[in-house]
Amino acid sequence: MSFRKVVRQSKFRHVFGQPVKNDQCYEDIRVSRVTWDSTFCAVNPKFLAVIVEASGGGAFLVLPLSKTGRIDKAYPTVCGHTGPVLDIDWCPHNDEVIASGSEDCTVMVWQIPENGLTSPLTEPVAVLEGHTKRVGIVTWHPTARNVLLSAGCDNVVLIWNVGTAEELYRLDSLHPDLIYNVSWNRNGSLFCSACKDKSVRIIDPRRGTLVAEREKAHEGARPMRAIFLADGKVFTTGFSRMSERQLALWDPENLEEPMALQELDSSNGALLPFYDPDTGVVYVCGKGDSSIRYFEITDEPPYIHFLNTFTSKEPQRGMGSMPKRGLEVSKCEIARFYKLHERKCEPIVMTVPRKSDLFQDDLYPDTAGPEAALEAEEWVSGQDASPILISLREAYVPSKQRDLKVSRRNVLSDSRPAAAPSSARPGASTSAASIHTTVPSGSLAGAAEAGKLEEVMQELRALRALVKEQGERIGRLEEQLGRMENGDA
Repeated sequence: MSFRKVVRQSKFRHVFGQPVKNDQCYEDIRVSRVTWDSTFCAVNPKFLAVIVEASGGGAFLVLPLSKTGRIDKAYPTVCGHTGPVLDIDWCPHNDEVIASGSEDCTVMVWQIPENGLTSPLTEPVAVLEGHTKRVGIVTWHPTARNVLLSAGCDNVVLIWNVGTAEELYRLDSLHPDLIYNVSWNRNGSLFCSACKDKSVRIIDPRRGTLVAEREKAHEGARPMRAIFLADGKVFTTGFSRMSERQLALWDPENLEEPMALQELDSSNGALLPFYDPDTGVVYVCGKGDSSIRYFEITDEPPYIHFLNTFTSKEPQRGMGSMPKRGLEVSKCEIARFYKLHERKCEPIVMTVPRKSDLFQDDLYPDTAGPEAALEAEEWVSGQDASPILISLREAYVPSKQRDLKVSRRNVLSDSRPAAAPSSARPGASTSAASIHTTVPSGSLAGAAEAGKLEEVMQELRALRALVKEQGERIGRLEEQLGRMENGDA
C-alpha cells in the first residue's frame, strides 16, 4: 500500500498577512465613490496615489510614503481632469511620473515633484486625446520607455508614445463590448484583455492582430479579469453561470479547456488579481470583501494551490500593491498591499516567517528594476526585451529621478516641469513630451554627468601627484639607507 504525500512542500505555505499599526496608516482620505471596478490606488517605492472625491472634476492624492497619520483636508491634489478619475498607474521606469484616465475622455501624464506636492497640480506634462468616451484603463509598458496603453468605454485600445505625445497604434475593431481590464505579458510583446462579451483575448498590438481568443472563459455576466503570468500562461477571475466566483488558469497554446478551474464563493464583488512574477504567488482581492486570498501557481497539477487567507473586519474599496523593490527585505516581506477603506488607507504586510537574519535568496530572486530595456522607437521597430533585473541583496537605493518636460521637439532637458510651455494645458496642442529616466547614449554630457566626471578627473590627478611624490621620497630614503650601509653617512 502506497501512502500519498498529504502536505505539499512550499516555502510560501506559512505566509501571513499583518496590518500595520494605526499610526502608520493614512487617515481621513475621502476615497472616490465612482462606480468603476479599478483599484483606485497605485503605489511605488516613493509615493502612494489614491483617487479621491472631488467637486467639479476629478482628482487624486499623491502622498510620500512617509506621510502617515491624518491627512489634512486642504492637502494638495492632482486635479487637472474635468471629470472623475477612473484609473491611475505609476510609470515603472520613473517613480515621479504617473498617468491617469478619466471620464473627461482624456489621459494625462503628470510629473510629481521629488518631495511630493506643496500646491495643487493642475498642469500635466502631456494630455493624450483620442478616446471618444471615458477612459477606464491606463497601464504602462513593462520594458519600453514612454509607451502607455489606454482603453476606454468606446471599446478602443490606444497605445501612445508619451515621449512625443503621439498615438502609435489604434485597436478599434478587436473588442465588440466594454473592456474590463488589460494586462501586458512579461516582455510587452503581447497583451491580454477581458471583455464584457465574456471573451479573453490575446492581442499583438504592433500587428493589430488577435493571437488567441477564448469565448465564455467564465459564463457569468459579472466583470472578469485576465492577467499574464511570467511563463506566458493566462490567469483569469470571473463568475460562473450560478454567480459563483471562479479562478482559472489557461495555456495560450490551447484555450479550449482551462488547465485549472476553482470556485471560491458566491459573493458579488469583482475579484482583482495581483501577481508576483518572482514567487509565482497570486493575491486575489474582492471589491467589498474584507479578505485577501493567496494562491501559488506551479507547473504541477492542480496548478493553482491555495495558500491562505488574510481576513480583517473592514471591507476594501480598492487596493494597491507595492513593487518588489519597495519592500523591506530584512523583514522577509514578500508583498505589501495598501487597502482602501471609506476614509483611510491601511498598509498590509505579507511576510514569510524565517528565523535567520541573513538575506533569503530563495524569497528574493533578481527582480525587475527601474531601468527601461528598450526605447519606444526600438519597441515600435519590432524589438522585444525582458525586464532589466536588479538584485535585492543590497538595500536598494533608488537613483536620482530626472524630470519630465514638454517641448515642441522631443529634446531631453533637466529643467523643472513648472517651466513647461503652456502647450501642455488641457485643450491645447500636446505635440511632445519626454521622460528623463535615463539619457540615451550620445546625450550623456548633461550637467550632472559632466560635474561628476570632472570630480573623478580631479581626484585622479591628485592621486597621480601623490604617487609620484611618494615614489621620489622612497627613492631618496633607499639612497640614504645604501650610503649608511656602506659607511658613507
